[in-house]
Amino acid sequence: LAIRLPKEIEERLTRLAAQTGRTKSYYAREAIAAHLEDLEDRYLAMHRLEHPTRRWTMEEMEQGLDLEG
Repeated sequence: LAIRLPKEIEERLTRLAAQTGRTKSYYAREAIAAHLEDLEDRYLAMHRLEHPTRRWTMEEMEQGLDLEG
């Protein structure tokens, strides 16, 4: 995996790594892990909007789970 970063971001990352004794790769992994789930959710939502499927009402969900009885 190779990542090209804007100069300002690269400098900030280099500075953070130097100040903390961690590697730039460590912080890149941390940043990706922290935001990957949000990105996955966003793309899933976009896909579902573009390709709608069956939707259920709250009443249908409650009946299927037998929450009223």
